[in-house]
Amino acid sequence: MTMSFFGKLKNLHSGPPAPPRRTDTSAGFGWPQDEFDEEEGDTYEVPPCERPAVKVPQRQVEEDVYLGRMSNPAVPQRQAALPSRLGKPLKPQQRTKEFYFDPNTKKPPEIDRNDKPGRKKMPPPPVRSAPVPVPESNTEEDVYLDPNEEQEDNDDLYLEPTAAPSVEARHATFPTKFPPPTPSVKPPLPANLKEAMLSPPNPPMADTKPAASSGGMRAAKQAGNEDKHWFAGDCNRKTAEDLLLRVNKDGAFLIRHSSAQNSRQPYTLAVLYQQKVYNIPIRFLGETQGYALGKEGKKNEEHRYNINKLALLQNLGVNPANIGFSYLTMESDKFICIREKVGEQNQVVIVDMSDPTNPIRRPISADSAIMNPASKVIALKAAKTLQIFNIEMKSKMKAHTMTEEVMFWKWISVNTVALVTDTAVYHWSMEGDSQPAKVFDRHASLAGCQIINYRTDEQQKWLLLIGISAQQNRVVGAMQLYSVERKVSQPIEGHAAAFGEFKVEGNAKPSTLFCFAVRSQAGGKLHIIEVGQPATGNQPFAKKAVDVFFPPEAQTDFPVAMQIGNKHGVIYLITKYGYIHLYDLESGVCIYMNRISAETIFVTSPHEATSGIIGVNKKGQVLSVCVEEENIVNYATNVLQNPDLALRMAVRSNLAGAEELFARKFNTLFAQGSYSEAAKVAASAPKGILRTAETIRKFQSVPAQPGQASPLLQYFGILLDQGQLNKFESLELCRPVLQQGRKQLLEKWLKEDKLECSEELGDLVKASDPTLALSVYLRANVPNKVIQCFAETGQFQKIVLYAKKVGYTPDWVFLLRNVMRVNPDQGLQFAQMLVQDEEPLANINQIVDVFMEGSLIQQCTSFLLDALKNNRPAEGHLQTRLLEMNLIHAPQVADAILGNQMFTHYDRAHVAQLCEKAGLLQRALEHYTDLYDIKRAVVHTHLLNPEWLVNFFGSLSVEDSLECLRAMLSANIRQNLQLCVQVASKYHEQLGTQALVELFESFKSYEGLFYFLGSIVNFSQEPDVHFKYIQAACKTGQIKEVERICRESNCYDPERVKNFLKEAKLTDQLPLIIVCDRFDFVHDLVLYLYRNNLQKYIEIYVNPSRLPVVIGGLLDVDCAEDVIKNLIMVVRGQFSTDELVEEVEKRNRLKLLLPWLESRIHEGCEEPATHNALAKIYIDSNNTPERFLKENPFYNSAVVGRYCEKRDPHLACVAYERGQCDLDLIKVCNENSLFKSEARYLVRRKDPELWANVLEENNPFRRQLIDQVVQTALSETQDPEEVSVTVKAFMTADLPNELIELLEKIVLDNSVFSEHRNLQNLLILTAVRADRTRVMEYINRLDNYDAPDIANIAISNELFEEAFAIFKKFDVNTSAIQVLIEHIGNLDRAYEFAERCNEPAVWSQLARAQLHRDLVKEAIDSYIKAVDPSAYMEVVNAASKNNNWEDLVKFLQMARKKARESYVETELIFALAKTNRLAELEEFVSGPNNAHIQQVGDRCYEEGMYEAAKLLYNNVSNFARLASTLVHLGEYQAAVDSARKANSTRTWKEVCFACVDGEEFRLAQICGLHIVIHADELEDLISYYQDRGYFEELIALLEAALGLERAHMGMFTELAILYSKFKPQKMREHLELFWSRVNIPKVLRAAEQSHLWAELVFLYDKYEEYDNAVITMMSHPTDAWKEGLFKDIIAKVANVELYYRSLSFYLDYKPLLLNDLLTILSPRLDHSRAVNFFTKVNQLKLVKPYLRSVQNHNNKSVNEALNNLLTEEEDYQGLRASIDAYDNFDTIGLAQRLEKHELIEFRRIAAYLYKGNNRWRQSVELCKKDKLYKDAMLYAAESKDAELAETLLQWFLEEGRKECFAACLFASYDLLHPDVVLELAWRHNIMDFAMPYFIQIMREYLTKVDKLEEAESQRKTEEEVTEPQPMVFGQQLMLTSAPAPVAPQPAYPGYGYPPAAAAAAAATTAPAGYPVQPAYGFNM
Repeated sequence: MTMSFFGKLKNLHSGPPAPPRRTDTSAGFGWPQDEFDEEEGDTYEVPPCERPAVKVPQRQVEEDVYLGRMSNPAVPQRQAALPSRLGKPLKPQQRTKEFYFDPNTKKPPEIDRNDKPGRKKMPPPPVRSAPVPVPESNTEEDVYLDPNEEQEDNDDLYLEPTAAPSVEARHATFPTKFPPPTPSVKPPLPANLKEAMLSPPNPPMADTKPAASSGGMRAAKQAGNEDKHWFAGDCNRKTAEDLLLRVNKDGAFLIRHSSAQNSRQPYTLAVLYQQKVYNIPIRFLGETQGYALGKEGKKNEEHRYNINKLALLQNLGVNPANIGFSYLTMESDKFICIREKVGEQNQVVIVDMSDPTNPIRRPISADSAIMNPASKVIALKAAKTLQIFNIEMKSKMKAHTMTEEVMFWKWISVNTVALVTDTAVYHWSMEGDSQPAKVFDRHASLAGCQIINYRTDEQQKWLLLIGISAQQNRVVGAMQLYSVERKVSQPIEGHAAAFGEFKVEGNAKPSTLFCFAVRSQAGGKLHIIEVGQPATGNQPFAKKAVDVFFPPEAQTDFPVAMQIGNKHGVIYLITKYGYIHLYDLESGVCIYMNRISAETIFVTSPHEATSGIIGVNKKGQVLSVCVEEENIVNYATNVLQNPDLALRMAVRSNLAGAEELFARKFNTLFAQGSYSEAAKVAASAPKGILRTAETIRKFQSVPAQPGQASPLLQYFGILLDQGQLNKFESLELCRPVLQQGRKQLLEKWLKEDKLECSEELGDLVKASDPTLALSVYLRANVPNKVIQCFAETGQFQKIVLYAKKVGYTPDWVFLLRNVMRVNPDQGLQFAQMLVQDEEPLANINQIVDVFMEGSLIQQCTSFLLDALKNNRPAEGHLQTRLLEMNLIHAPQVADAILGNQMFTHYDRAHVAQLCEKAGLLQRALEHYTDLYDIKRAVVHTHLLNPEWLVNFFGSLSVEDSLECLRAMLSANIRQNLQLCVQVASKYHEQLGTQALVELFESFKSYEGLFYFLGSIVNFSQEPDVHFKYIQAACKTGQIKEVERICRESNCYDPERVKNFLKEAKLTDQLPLIIVCDRFDFVHDLVLYLYRNNLQKYIEIYVNPSRLPVVIGGLLDVDCAEDVIKNLIMVVRGQFSTDELVEEVEKRNRLKLLLPWLESRIHEGCEEPATHNALAKIYIDSNNTPERFLKENPFYNSAVVGRYCEKRDPHLACVAYERGQCDLDLIKVCNENSLFKSEARYLVRRKDPELWANVLEENNPFRRQLIDQVVQTALSETQDPEEVSVTVKAFMTADLPNELIELLEKIVLDNSVFSEHRNLQNLLILTAVRADRTRVMEYINRLDNYDAPDIANIAISNELFEEAFAIFKKFDVNTSAIQVLIEHIGNLDRAYEFAERCNEPAVWSQLARAQLHRDLVKEAIDSYIKAVDPSAYMEVVNAASKNNNWEDLVKFLQMARKKARESYVETELIFALAKTNRLAELEEFVSGPNNAHIQQVGDRCYEEGMYEAAKLLYNNVSNFARLASTLVHLGEYQAAVDSARKANSTRTWKEVCFACVDGEEFRLAQICGLHIVIHADELEDLISYYQDRGYFEELIALLEAALGLERAHMGMFTELAILYSKFKPQKMREHLELFWSRVNIPKVLRAAEQSHLWAELVFLYDKYEEYDNAVITMMSHPTDAWKEGLFKDIIAKVANVELYYRSLSFYLDYKPLLLNDLLTILSPRLDHSRAVNFFTKVNQLKLVKPYLRSVQNHNNKSVNEALNNLLTEEEDYQGLRASIDAYDNFDTIGLAQRLEKHELIEFRRIAAYLYKGNNRWRQSVELCKKDKLYKDAMLYAAESKDAELAETLLQWFLEEGRKECFAACLFASYDLLHPDVVLELAWRHNIMDFAMPYFIQIMREYLTKVDKLEEAESQRKTEEEVTEPQPMVFGQQLMLTSAPAPVAPQPAYPGYGYPPAAAAAAAATTAPAGYPVQPAYGFNM
């Protein structure tokens, strides 16, 4: 079997072994005898084991990665040393140096094929190797628990076990130079069959192909195995057996050359077992470049299953660190979801497996993400918050916050998520607003377990929770099975489980099976049980428990995943180490086991497409495994030797491969007479292999037993029960059913889909029931017959629908014509269906012609209305035709059609004339375009619809409309005026109002004008329209309308209307009054009315709001005061008193209003205007105005104040103050110098904004105002708030001097505010700001102020002496000295002040100041006086800076007494070091202290005090820095010793570099060996050596480092690069040994730069860059090209273009080897292109062998090229063979060329070619020319052309070839007419030559006559036989015993009749028009 991997495993093919067979081990091994080699007359005996074909997969190398990483966890190694000679083992730990151990080589453990699963075995004791170091970057997670490691409490990840079968440490039983086995598990030999010692593994080598040679040693030398101890070379069988028997130990083996000595079988393996030697051939597999045991054609090398690598996640941009159980989820085979972090961005990557190359990335931060198994819906979990999103709709579907932490969750269906917490399991449905519902509580057995899976059955009635934990040094699986119906749980020990559905044979319903696997201390078990009670009528499923085999090397392996493929009934079991086990679900038989992945597959899911399993391993490979349907049955039969399993799988899954088994079983049962059982076998055989005509004939041949159904009916009954009958079976069953008239059975079977419908079945049924035949035809998809049936049954409407559905195109017009003859209405429907699509099925013109042939106007109209509904321009003629036929025959229909406006593309002029003739004047107008025609018709308004006519004008142009209106008014103005008004009203905007007005005025129709303008005046804003309407209304006496327009309209010109109304002299002046009132023409109106003695209108119609203006007008015309007063008193209403007062006041007649005003006040009026007017009168009359102004609360102060300003400013101030008119008051006071009043008002007002206004700098009156404020206003006030507001105002106005003046007045003078603290503060602060000379005075005079604050303010204003005075006055000494130090800057005064005070705080401040000024010694003295060590850091820094180390020691000693600070002691040590007091220093550090000695040491080191540093580093045991110190002291050996103690990479580097600089290369190499094992340090080390030119030393260092245990890829890579630069001769050897451990891309660049082309090709080959390897060899053939290597690589290139480049290369470089190259390239070569290339370079002859080899592809170019070569070589035999075998070429062209060839054989081939192209005449003519008479006769006969045969016959006579004439008669016997032959023979007198022909003709005709007579006689006999009555027995159909005619079946003769009778019977029943065929019946 072949495992097909992709990617790096694409060339891997092997034959995995069969699983352990359940056979007795004491029996033979069961190998076929022909499996083994035969030599020397003896046969090989059955061997104890079998080895599969193997091949080394290419190792995938990551660029720039030096750290050696193992892809699989460490595995216990089974090691034994190589024997020193055959049969003598070495000691267990002994190793030979010729073998290299590569930890990266992947080789799987082996499995005993002959052992039973689970059997305890005693493997050799494992020798544990040192654990392989794991890089820290790999700590993300190793899936699954390690029982040997402790788990952290918060670690919920799977941990890697410590022991698994080490792929690298395994021992090969094949030669080490053979390619090692593929990474798949092979069952090992039994323990007692294997040799106790194991050979060390070999380094990976290039594949070598053995070559056949007579010498025998050639293959061994090629493989490089001649020096191996187990290789015997040319050793014969006898010698080999003697050697092995002498060893006398089971498992001893050797390999020798095979006696066959061919490339297919180069070696033979000899194995000793139980005193017997087994010789097993080893054959070479060319397709896989591997080796296999046994001879060719082994059946067990068939495929059992497929492994496909669907994707590699790293190639999709997924970070490898995120490929693990915690980050990656796969809920189904549709999506893979990975959480990863890119930079600072968290994101989720979703890989859609239907499009894996385009992953979806979304910025999502979540703890877990799982994709819905069916749709793009994702569930996210962050802490306890759960959310579900629809990715496609970008919407949130659901959200919930859990109360418990969710430990595991999983989609269990497309709409349900299972949530597992620490205590319970919940189900959360996506339906509605449901919340997670608790399903069951977790069992105690799962406490502390890590949950790894959760499973349910399909109905979700059974739930399973799976967890694992580490117990007793192993991984223990715990499961909880819960029944939803019974609500009970059961704890089970198990690791992996799954639910499946399986239908047991005989059961009506499937059973729910629960499968689980467990690895316990006793071994592995797989259990298959049925859960719950069996369904009603079901037999219970028998429980199965089988062993699960684990190889001895995988002792800690355990199951991790299980899936069930329901299609094949196969259980897929995955283990931790990547093993897969396949078990039969029904029987539990182990079908297969193998290792499919070297990495852990940590997540799996069912693979729906293949009914297999899909999973992801830690490398990011997405693998799918499935059963190979083509070979699994054969595998079960031949390899497993389990035919029952093969049959069950074939039946269950309908698989091929068991045909022979089924046929054998069927024939056996049939021969035994078990017809029912045989029928069941035939019916159940997969792929219908037994459901053939032969089977039916067999059952037909068996007669029915009395009282029983016939075997044939039993067979059909079983087929009907199981499913559908095939075509032939359906025909055989339906014939007798129809003959007996039992159509209901046929209908029932059709309804149940039991029959396969076919055209023959439909023809059979049609004679009995056309409707039923239609159903058959429909199911059989016979379009022509279906349409025929539809037509015959009258279902015309279904014809079009069906034809469209099946894509059939009948003759639609013919069908339509037939339908029309039968039923015109149905014909109409049929025609409509023909044109209902965008592209009609038939031509519409032809359809219309069909309608018109029968004068079907109505139907044609209906059809055209529907067909032309889209109103296309191309259908204009049809529209015209439709309207024309209806205007002539049915004008009402035409009118309706035109009224619907369906069509626009017909001939409008023609239709208009037809409409006018038909009396449709309205339609005619719609279609007329000439104005003359329109005017002629439009004046007949009594014949037209008025509404339509009005709308009609909308379609005319402006000029035509006006002309038509003019014509209508001219014809009959009284009749048409109303219509004209309607038209004008509707279209005035288009026609123009002015033109319409002129039109009506031209006919002096003011009435029309009034109605027209009345319809638009309410909507028009044109002044002229409104004016004309007023004019027309006046002329028509419509005064009310004039009044309305004048009142409501805003659009007319008021002046124009006023003048018109004045001139109109209307009887009612109301319109004029309205206009004047609205537009403020009151004055004119008053003048007009007064002068025209119309005063009554003034009183009657005057508007109260216009009274002031009217009064003004009356005053202007000197109207009497009494009249005016009376008018004022009479008019009641709302009018403005202010306006009235203003009008009267303007005319100095204000006193006129006094009575009226006083009356209003007496009425209680509070209107300000009234009181304002009254105040003005009182002021003017000096009637106690001041009293009125102070007491009256209603007047407007602002108005009255302004009125008083010029009359009496004092009264203005009174008015303004009463109304708080601040600005007006200030203005009056400023203008009249009333500053005292202003000052008093401002103080009382207490308004800061007002103060700010008057105190502005630009106020010219500010000084006068301030003087009055200080002298008068503030002196008078006793209110503190007034003082406060005033002071704030001065402060805000920034008037410090004035403020000082103000404050002195308040504070210094003995006032109530003298001791106010804030005012004292303010006075001093103001002086600070404005007059500093007075500050000291205030400080001394005042006592109640805030001294600290004032002092600080003084400091900020640089008044330092004042501040010092304040501090000194109030005894604040620390602040006082601070002022002296920081501001006055006099340290002498400060020192004196400190001595006088003698306070520690003062001394401390002085010390800080001295320290700040670098007076370090003085500062230290001051600190000592103050006993203040607090500033020790500053003191240390200053002393360090000024080198005052002696003083510093004193200070630090004082400070250490005060407080034992770590810093103080640290600095004290450093100070002692600086003063070189090393003895004191050593004494100090040896005693108790808190100093940071390490830090001091580093400082001493940095400052070069290495002796002190050495002392300090010794004290703290810092060997790393001690080593550096020693390096500086030149003590290299001591430095290396210290570095060894430090064991730090950095230290090693420093010491190494120092040794290099000191040329101490031996010590440098010691250090370097500790550096190079770190990949990230390697580059610096190499650069350091290279920069100094020490290349030899560097190479020696790296060579020595290769043997280190931690040697990594970078070392091998850099050494290869160094070799390429400095020792190119050693590079090839290095690469051959270590190519798998170098970074190939880097070495590639180095080799290319060094022009090492051979090495470059070698690397390209190993890196699988075959294209570049080929290019390199072609570019540098002298150095790089090797024939064998080039052929191997060229076959692997991806770029096919290189094939053609290689052809050019070989033509130039090795032309004689070109055909060998073409043989290799031919499978992928474009032969046409190759032929064109060789034709172009004229080298076709050179590649003739290639053309021969590829001609089987029947390529045209190849055929023509080879034919041309054969023609040139005159090889007619080869040419004839070529054209006979391959026909893909230009036969005519070749024939034309050969026709002119000088050799007759080529011309004969030309005739042959003409014949092949049916050019019979050319062929015959060519034969006649070359006198090839036989060919001419054959070709004429083959042509089947009677004329050509007769022509040839005549030509023979003309040429006198009588013998040819006679031969031609028989050659063309069927073509010649006897009368023609007779005539020719008689005329040419050659009757003797023609007589044999005529004899044969006579015999043939007589035979035909005899047969006709016999058939007629038989027909008459059949008519006399009475028809038998049918019988029904039970529910089964019984066929009549008498013969019954059935439909023809030419495949085999009939039964029950002689052939002639059957033919006659068929002739009588055959329908007319059908040929008579042989028939058969049943005789049962």
